[in-house]
Amino acid sequence: MSAFKAADFKLLGQYDFEPRSIQRGYAMRTLHLDVGTRKATEKPVSEDMKKRFTGGKGFGLKLLWDATKPTTKWNDPENEIVMGMGPIGGNTNYPGSGKSLVVSLSPMTGVPIDSNVGGFFGPYFKFGGWDALELQGKADVETIIFIDSNKGTVQFFEAPANLQQDTHLLAEELTHAFARDEKDLQSVSVVSAGRGADHSPMGILNFSLYDKRRQGIRVKQAGRGGIGTVLRDKKIRALVCRFSGVKPDLNNAVDPAEVQRIGLKLHREIIVNDDAQCKMRKQGTAHLMEIMNNYDLLPTKNHKYGQDPRGDELASWVWEKLFSQNLPDGCWYGCTMACAHAVDHYELQTGPYKGSKVCVDGPEYETAAGVGSNLYVYDPLGIVELNFYCDTYGIDTISFGTMTGFLMECWELGILNAERTDGIDLAWGNWKEAARILHDMADGKRFGVLAGKGVKFLAGYFASEYGADPQLLKDIALHGKGLEQSEYISKESLAQQGGYYLTNKGPQHDEAWLIFMDMVNNHIPTFEKKAEALHYFPMFRTWFGLQGLCKLPWNDVEPADNSKHPEPNKVPEHVENYFKLYTAITGEPLTWDGLVKQSERVYNYQRSFNIRQGYGHRKDDYPAYRAMGPVFEDEYQAREERYDRQMKEKIGIDPAGKSLAEKVKITRDYRMSQYDSLIDAVFKRRGWTPDGCPTPEHMKEIGMDLPEVLEVLNARIAGRA
Repeated sequence: MSAFKAADFKLLGQYDFEPRSIQRGYAMRTLHLDVGTRKATEKPVSEDMKKRFTGGKGFGLKLLWDATKPTTKWNDPENEIVMGMGPIGGNTNYPGSGKSLVVSLSPMTGVPIDSNVGGFFGPYFKFGGWDALELQGKADVETIIFIDSNKGTVQFFEAPANLQQDTHLLAEELTHAFARDEKDLQSVSVVSAGRGADHSPMGILNFSLYDKRRQGIRVKQAGRGGIGTVLRDKKIRALVCRFSGVKPDLNNAVDPAEVQRIGLKLHREIIVNDDAQCKMRKQGTAHLMEIMNNYDLLPTKNHKYGQDPRGDELASWVWEKLFSQNLPDGCWYGCTMACAHAVDHYELQTGPYKGSKVCVDGPEYETAAGVGSNLYVYDPLGIVELNFYCDTYGIDTISFGTMTGFLMECWELGILNAERTDGIDLAWGNWKEAARILHDMADGKRFGVLAGKGVKFLAGYFASEYGADPQLLKDIALHGKGLEQSEYISKESLAQQGGYYLTNKGPQHDEAWLIFMDMVNNHIPTFEKKAEALHYFPMFRTWFGLQGLCKLPWNDVEPADNSKHPEPNKVPEHVENYFKLYTAITGEPLTWDGLVKQSERVYNYQRSFNIRQGYGHRKDDYPAYRAMGPVFEDEYQAREERYDRQMKEKIGIDPAGKSLAEKVKITRDYRMSQYDSLIDAVFKRRGWTPDGCPTPEHMKEIGMDLPEVLEVLNARIAGRA
């Protein structure tokens, strides 16, 4: 590794600012950086902006709207990457409070994408006295942006020609370059993508943290929708932020003693209950693997099946043995959840770093399922390797897993062959050949670049170029709005189909996870109850993104008596924690309805943003049929007893004497009609028209009746847009 120092880099421009202390969670200003002109601008945050948009994702969407036009595309200079922290973000008392929200126009969907990410960059930037960072413009040379939150400087540097590109080396190199000395390494955080993001729209941002116990860099991902690709399109090699002096009172809470009391209460719950509940401190989200397999929810062979006899080969206890234990694996200070596990000293088996021993962050559940069972890969080390290369190349593991599952099914169906894949053998389970796709993507080779365009593009390409059945491809290409579906089988939960596809950004699990409520426990049997759940949970989960919070401490550890509450899925005692935490930091009272209203304003604003960009129609909210039911006859046969029973009891048709083809069609027609009825109920509950447009009356009721928003909505309703 080259021993660069900041003094070795060519300085292109500098801006000096006055570091400002946070008051009640807010700095009341944002920083705009134009990487093309290398200029910086401070912007005030008004009380009205704070009231309507709260922070985090809300500030990101507001700033992005103001910076762009209805005609703006993801690779136009005016598109922005906006990072917002939220008023609770950065506090070290309450577990899971180190999150940043990143917003941009997505290369995959054309509409705003938001991604929740850990690591140290967001809090370090905030503590310089900022609520959000805007990156706009395009550089003429490869650029590094360095922000010193203690000193009060922003510097634009030209990246040296021999600077590393892939994240695991680049972040290490820049951390050492910008740290003042070895003791200062933990004060530096780097945001970067990798070579894969240069060639694919599914590029991620890696946010680093220096792990002093491992004496090396670890990274957390803003993974969805291609924001890393936007970063690389702007010729930004990396963002670097330095801040020294993290301490509990940097948010200057109104009632710091109450913040500490609420945090200690949750710390105790985690320490006492975690081993008996989800084992997050030992297994992280990988604790879900055997649970999903047991309930027929683990994606297998491009989501065709939900379980497999080999499921235990990827079970939680397998990952517990691979993960280093007895380390405080949090991605921000003070998080006793400590779920950010890693596989240390893994020796790579493929690619340019073959033979190197590396630290691999994860895998999380979504990665273990997406590049594991979904590809019929049951070699845990193969999953670890794919995880590593996705991260260092800057590629979303969820999109890559769903995309590769689609390619493997196309190989099985004869749509693809060795000639069309440049010799890559895409038989199920062949993880080393899947890794070749990643390596070719990073190197800009033909099939890697083609595959990296994602399943929406590939379905159209295979139909036009190879003569494949376009309807079949549409059925098995799992995406919504161009974003690949994340890794839960949604066939048997109508509510989860809505939780994936009645979203603003595409099928991502962070809005609503309703499978157990709907499919297992039957707590929401009617369309009205499903619609109510698809109102509350997306609004509640949006709130984490407004505040700078992680979702996991909400419901991946629970009070011991949580099951006694009338609505245990809401974990009401923890919701009460959030009310009190918000009030203790900001001084503003908050109720259950007030929390939902904060999110509802931003959620409806994001839908209006989609509409402004030419999307946000009902037709944009339908899944691939694979997410709804069996596409093939053998897929039906795998669950034939269940489907036959449903046909008789729910559809009212006796399956006796019906051919498999007839039963597949009957099931499909019924499930499609059920989804249409769900859309009707959800849109009505959300205050939207049948085509999915928020009504001006609803926007006024929730306090988001801004003139520029009403102009967009009135034009849609009048048929002018």
